[in-house]
Amino acid sequence: MAEGFAKVLGAGKIAVQSSGLEASEVNPHAIKAMEEVGIDISQQTSNGLSEFNPDDFDAVISLCGCGVNLPQEWVVREVFEDWQLADPAENPEIFPAIRDKIKQRVEGLIEKLS
Repeated sequence: MAEGFAKVLGAGKIAVQSSGLEASEVNPHAIKAMEEVGIDISQQTSNGLSEFNPDDFDAVISLCGCGVNLPQEWVVREVFEDWQLADPAENPEIFPAIRDKIKQRVEGLIEKLS
């Protein structure tokens, strides 16, 4: 969801890539929650972190408190934030609330980076 918001709200301002600690499919509940606000993330992928080079990134955002699991080279980027948000995969009915929190955080991040 963060990638979807960042690509739409940050278009022309920031470049966006998304990753998980391991590759996985985008949660269908996330796709539905984003469709509700007019953003299609159905074609996004969740690539594994090992597919990326940390030196290629100025900012790294971790969701759901996962930052403690990231290798050191990722947390020393110019901007590193670990957004402590509940994982909606554990509780699908909270996807809309988490989506809205992510949107607020992404808006703040884009402002900070711009």
